[in-house]
Amino acid sequence: MTVWLIENVGLTRVQSQLVVSGVLVLVLAGAWFVVVRGITRRVEDPTVWYPARKATSYAVVLIGAFGLAWIWVQALSEFATFLGLAAAGIAVALADVLKNVAGWIYIVVRRPYRVDDRIEVDGVAGDVIDIRVQRTSLLEIGNWVDADQSTGRIVHVPSGYVFTKQVFNFTEGFAYIWHEIPLLVTFESDPDVAEAILQAAMDEVGGHTPDEAEERIRRAARSYKIRYNHFTPAVYLTVKPGGILLTGRLLVEARRRRSVDQQVWRRVLTALRDEPRVELTYPVSRVHLRDTRGAAMEAAQPAHLPDEAGRTSPRQGEADGAG
Repeated sequence: MTVWLIENVGLTRVQSQLVVSGVLVLVLAGAWFVVVRGITRRVEDPTVWYPARKATSYAVVLIGAFGLAWIWVQALSEFATFLGLAAAGIAVALADVLKNVAGWIYIVVRRPYRVDDRIEVDGVAGDVIDIRVQRTSLLEIGNWVDADQSTGRIVHVPSGYVFTKQVFNFTEGFAYIWHEIPLLVTFESDPDVAEAILQAAMDEVGGHTPDEAEERIRRAARSYKIRYNHFTPAVYLTVKPGGILLTGRLLVEARRRRSVDQQVWRRVLTALRDEPRVELTYPVSRVHLRDTRGAAMEAAQPAHLPDEAGRTSPRQGEADGAG
């Protein structure tokens, strides 16, 4: 098409290449719009149309990149010297942009996280809702909200953070996390009874299915060296300055931590109402007051007190001592 424009329209090579590039971009943009619109109209489930839309976008960008490279390859060869001199400046000026592109390639190829995973990057935790070339979008959890609940905010994390920051994935491979429930009782309480109450509450709630957890562990062990010998809830005992601390530990799904915690505590508090042998401890402050006025008045009394006849007699303490 470039040759036809040069020979029949009378355009220069650069002009014809610009025209062909514009036509290619318009065609690809129109194709993307038609395909994406058709997908969103026919498919209502976001778990289906979202990956289809992302795949269409990537395909259009890839085809466009190869098409433009093929159109301009001869023109680019003429500017090889210029590009060589400008490469260092471009690399410095666009360092963060290039790092994000490299991070996006790493995310797509190595899959440290995917859409719908719950991750934490650079102190920001949330559910992955979108992955793009320059950034990953998270639906934030935590912050001022307790127990990993959503805050409603969307946080954008640069894709290049996968190289420079620690990335924590709550749901990759093994979809469970260990959750601990502390129960602090007084030293006068019976620790065996308290342990039985906490253990029974965790066994009743469960928070997981041992068989399912074990199966997921086996699947995750194909990629990671993960080993757990026990999947059932357990209680650990230790002594703290304020009392006896019993820590319940159980496996829960990453997004059910708060609900499981609430269910366990409801059963524990219900059991403690009718159990006099266990008492919860809490911070207590004691204030000791000393009345110094009584001692001062005692020291100011005379050694002999007058009786009804006006005669003096020793104080009661001295008389008792003399006897």
